[in-house]
This record gives sequence, structure tokens and C-alpha cells, in this order.
Amino acid sequence: MMPVPNVHEAEPIPSAARDAIDALMRSGDLFRYTAPQDAPVTLLESEFADLLGTRYALAVSSCSAALFLSLKALALPRDARVLIPGFTFAAVPSSIVHADCIPVLCEVGENYRVDIEDFTAKLDSVQAVIISHMRGHTSDMDAIMALCDARNIPVIEDAAHSLGTTWHGRNIGTIGKVGCFSFQSYKMINAGEGGILVSDDADLVARAVIMSGAYEHNWKKHSGSPELEQAFARWQNYLPLYNLRMSNLSAAVIRPQIPELARRVRDGLANHDYVAERLNSSPYIDVPAPLAPEQRAPDSIQFNLVDLSDDEIRAFAAASEARGVKVQIFGLSQDNARAFWNWQFLPEQLELPKTRAMLMKACDVRLPVRLTHEELDVVTDILLASVGEVVGPVPVYGT
Repeated sequence: MMPVPNVHEAEPIPSAARDAIDALMRSGDLFRYTAPQDAPVTLLESEFADLLGTRYALAVSSCSAALFLSLKALALPRDARVLIPGFTFAAVPSSIVHADCIPVLCEVGENYRVDIEDFTAKLDSVQAVIISHMRGHTSDMDAIMALCDARNIPVIEDAAHSLGTTWHGRNIGTIGKVGCFSFQSYKMINAGEGGILVSDDADLVARAVIMSGAYEHNWKKHSGSPELEQAFARWQNYLPLYNLRMSNLSAAVIRPQIPELARRVRDGLANHDYVAERLNSSPYIDVPAPLAPEQRAPDSIQFNLVDLSDDEIRAFAAASEARGVKVQIFGLSQDNARAFWNWQFLPEQLELPKTRAMLMKACDVRLPVRLTHEELDVVTDILLASVGEVVGPVPVYGT
């Protein structure tokens, strides 16, 4: 019998990264601004901008840092209200609080995407929007951008889970004013930690670069355009330094993985859809379909349990874990960082009944792109058997 795969184990880092790290260790040049040009972080920014099709990129210490810098670079007033989905990671509202702004939460539907009706109702009371494409599920960006553009409200895309996802063929993260990505261990490109923001707005990027920690004249080491250089000259010495830089060591780990991205996206989508088709054979499991313009790049799968009581949902999670697959049910834990009612640090608390109901039955399982079909079958068999244990036999796959 095939053992249960470890779904938390990442792909090996390419050997080219190990070679680059060895070279860095011999040189000792770990700080991004030591070299006059072509430091690993600088090269990463250029390569990532080319990958996404944007004019500028700024690599920083985390996606949370990228979100924070994006808000600060927008020069929002203190206590500006920023609208976010009620289903996101706690780091998103945290970045808003850290930027001296106030998070405003809107409802999210059973398909994990922004509820456009509630979003619209709250939009006139805010000064900015962060759209979290949570777990890589893209909300209706056509509707969101039309609503925000009509009100001149800037949109930041939290694309931490969406590197490689497209909307009408356009890269997620390039639709709003700024896009923010993560290189944390459970993302498509793994550096343990790290983030990057992309934008076509020279003034915004210049402000973010300086605030990220480009002190004195280090901003000159950022490749750019005449517009960017003019913006640097305007803002030098006028902005605080938050020191959120990425190190050359992280960039050396990231850069060799960029050529692997297309394969990982392809394999991740194939794995997801294979498991989704099998899970959807159960009347007690629903894997929401993508929206029509969306081409996803998943490395995990989310599904809703259908017509199960709270006790049965807990029994399902326990049965699955006993068989070797741990299922995260977002709303069941008192400390889950994705359940909005656990964000006790928010300056304003708001009840979201639709989102709460969804989170109480929404399940999350990692599906690393390295898994084989046989390993995917093991994971899926466990999930289906666990449902069967709770509600009765579920038809065996292929019968």
C-alpha cells in the first residue's frame, strides 16, 4: 500500500540556487546595496517585472511588507478606511493597522470570492481597497475595477497565493495599481520568506523603494526609467525608512525557481482539477468552480462540506487526520488566522454572517505540485472515506 504523502514537504531548491548561495557565502555580499549594480535582488526585480509584464518591481522581506509599503506609498491619510474581503489571512488587516489605517471587511461568498453586492455597499465609505485572491481564488476583477475606477479608489492586489494565475489572460497582480506576492514556503516560489510588489506607477514605486530602506543614494541602484529617477529626486529625505529590504541570499534562492514556474503552474492546476473531479463525485463535497475569465495556479484545494452538521464536520476532520491527511477547516479553530472573528486587534469589529457560515464548512488541503497521480489518489481516497465514515458509504472511484 502506498504511504500517505507528506503534503507539507516542498520541492527541492534547484541546484543553481545552491551554487549562487555558495558564491555569496564566499563573497560575503549579502546586503542588496553592497554591489554598485546587478546584485541578486536587483536582478530578481528586473526578472520578475519582465515575468509579470510590469514596468517596476520591488523585492522586500515579505508580502505583508509589500502590502504595508503599498499603503504607505499611496499616501493615505491617518485612519483612512481600507476595504478587504472577510476571508483573508490576518497579515492583511495587520498591514492596514500598521499603516495607521482602518480595515473594513466585506462579505465573501461560498465560492471564496468577494460578494459584489456587499462590496459595492461599503465602497463609498473607504479610501482604498485590498483584494485578497485568497488561496488563489480570483474575485470578479472586472466588476471590482469598474466600481473602483468610477470612484477613483486605488486597488491593491494581494496576490500572495496567485503567482501564475491569469484573468482574461492578464497576470493577476497587474490589474490593480499595485500587486503584492509572497515567496513564503507554501507558495509557488519558495524562499522561506520574502515578498515583492509590482506596479507601473513610477511615483508610487519610488516612494516604496525609499521607505523600504534605500537610504542616502542607494535608490540609484534601482534600475528604472527617467520617470522613476525624477520621482526619486522628489522624495529623497522626505520619507521615513522602514528597512524592509530583501537580502541577496533570498534572491539567490528565488531566481533559479522562476524558470520552474510555468511547469509548477501546469502541474498544480492538473493536480487540483484531478482531485476536484473526484471529490465532486460525493454529494457531501463541493469544490467551487473557477470564474470564466480565471486560469488558476493552485498548489492546494479548498472545498465545502454540504449538509453536514457542526458535529459531523468535526468528525470528518478527525477521521481524515486519523488516516494521515490533516484538513484545515477555517472556522473551527479558536486561533485560525483566516477566521475574521479571531482578529481581536481590529479597531472596529464587524459581523459577516455569509462569510462566517462559509468558513465553518470550508476545508483546505495542500496539494504540492510534486505529487504523483498515485499520491493524489491516496489523499483523495482518505477524504472520501472520511466523509463516508461520517455520513455513510460514498461510491468508490471508478465504480
